[in-house]
Amino acid sequence: MPPPMLLQLQLLLLLFLSCWRGVTSSPTDDNVARTDHGDQGEPGFEEQHQDSYSYPFPTAPPVDPFARIKVSDCGVTKGCFRYGKPGCDAETCDYFLSYRRIGADVEFELSADTDGWVAVGFSSDKKMGGDDVMGCVHDDNGRVRIHHFYNVGQWAKEIKRNPARDEEGIFENNRVTCRFKRPVYVSREETIVDLHLSWYYLFAWGPAIQGSITRHDIDAPPVSDHMISIYNYEDVFMPSAAYQTFSSPFCLLLIVALTFYLLMGTP
Repeated sequence: MPPPMLLQLQLLLLLFLSCWRGVTSSPTDDNVARTDHGDQGEPGFEEQHQDSYSYPFPTAPPVDPFARIKVSDCGVTKGCFRYGKPGCDAETCDYFLSYRRIGADVEFELSADTDGWVAVGFSSDKKMGGDDVMGCVHDDNGRVRIHHFYNVGQWAKEIKRNPARDEEGIFENNRVTCRFKRPVYVSREETIVDLHLSWYYLFAWGPAIQGSITRHDIDAPPVSDHMISIYNYEDVFMPSAAYQTFSSPFCLLLIVALTFYLLMGTP
């Protein structure tokens, strides 16, 4: 038998080792303990690590504002028609239209003093009926959308096939303004014309009800006095009724004769 002193030392050593194992833990036990800690609803090590490197969600880029129509390009790099007060521009005319070729497309810009719609029609005879029409309509949600119509007599019928693209529009200062492109050449169809040919341009605008167009503002909307070619950039001004003057030689002669009669008196 070992001496009592040696036996006591062995027991003391065993007790020391037992205590040491109780206060230390293995890496595996530590991971388990941390994982359990995270499962109890508090963030664990991995969650804290991810949160420290989190990034904000990217924001959408700002929407480009509607580019103002440049009238200084009229007759130079695009054709323009103005109807209204002499010297008016795209923001002050009763009606404004411009056109220019861009590759295989024609870009149109329309603007009118209305809260409803503005349109241009392509006609072979200056009269409403059987015409291809592009219109920009202001709806109840504040948006301006481009629609395709076909004039059946005095009534504009909306056509599902819409050749417009790259559309943009705005309603501002009680004006409907829009810009869109349309192909020069299209497949032959009754309700849509080829723009490489020349047409009379019909100009019209008026109110809208719940995004649907109603009768135009004036009884006799203006019409171009000659056929328009997209290959010829003109700058045409047409005075509205309030600014029209007597330009016919017959009218001038009649005014002179009436003035002479009033001055000389009756015999």
